[in-house]
This record gives sequence, C-alpha cells and structure tokens, in this order.
Amino acid sequence: MTKPQRVYLAGPEVFFPELEHRRIVASKKRLLAAYGLEGVDPLDTQLEATGSESPQALGFRIYRANRELMESCQAIIANLSPFRGLSADPGTVFEVGYMIAQGKSAIGYTMDPRNYYERAGSTPTDKLGHTVENFGLSDNLMIECGIVEAGGEIVRGHGSSNEPFFDEAVFERCVRALTKRHA
Repeated sequence: MTKPQRVYLAGPEVFFPELEHRRIVASKKRLLAAYGLEGVDPLDTQLEATGSESPQALGFRIYRANRELMESCQAIIANLSPFRGLSADPGTVFEVGYMIAQGKSAIGYTMDPRNYYERAGSTPTDKLGHTVENFGLSDNLMIECGIVEAGGEIVRGHGSSNEPFFDEAVFERCVRALTKRHA
C-alpha cells in the first residue's frame, strides 16, 4: 500500500449548515497539512445545479464527482458518529467500503463512545423482535471489522453538546494512526 498523500474526508458534515461545515473541514485540512497530507472534502467539487436538471440527474453527478475524488485519494478518514439514528451516515459507510475495496487505508472515528448495542437500548431484541447485535463494536460489525481487517482502526471520542460530531484531538488521533501505519 502506498503512503497516502491525499485523504478523503467522509462524514455527515456535508449536510451541516455551510459555516459549520467549512469550519470543521478547515480544521481537518489544517491538521492533515501539519502531517504533510492533503485533505479532500466531498464538497471540493465545482458542481452547480442547472435549472433544467432533475434532482436525480444532479444526484448522479454528485455521486460521480465524489467517486472521482475518492479515486484521487490514497486514504479515507470517516466520521462514523451516529447520524439521524443509531448508526453512521449511510453515504459515509458506502465511501468507507468503496475505499477499502480499492485497497486504500481507512480510519474511522465516532464521537459517541457507546457500543452499538448500548445505543440500541442494551436489549437482545428491538421492539419488533429483531435481534440487536452485541459484539462490543462501535457500529454494525461490517463497518468496524472492515476497517480493522483493512489495517485501520476506529477512534472513539466523547462528543459534547456543543460539538457532537467533531473534536480536533480525536481527529488528530486518526491522522496519527494513518501516518503511523505508513511510517
């Protein structure tokens, strides 16, 4: 595996208000630059919606542009904090799998220190009677095991009420883990 130079920054931040998104991404890029790496945000594309384009056509253009960005990167650091439910943002999970399938380095982090089982209520079944996995992992086993089996790790933080999705110290631990892997 080649030493990463460009690192794709996956996570739900793309859905945050513009100022919050820019502040978090600027912090991530600054931390990566301090280690000689370039951060690449999914919104680093120059896509403009046209008035005649359907929402589906725009969605496909965004998908293709983000796939091209991922292909230009050697690694991914993914924010896997629960988003809109018990688990990580599904688009972020796809991006992690896409990068791992290409043999690229992957590091994940979550600002929720609880295991998936704890977030699901610490019961063996949900209210519909469906089994809740209990493997002591931060999220669904396919996410964490995939990252770890690819040589990465999941860093757990403690989100605050002011910053439930980002902490510079947690992100820097991810950057250090990525650079240590390629030292």
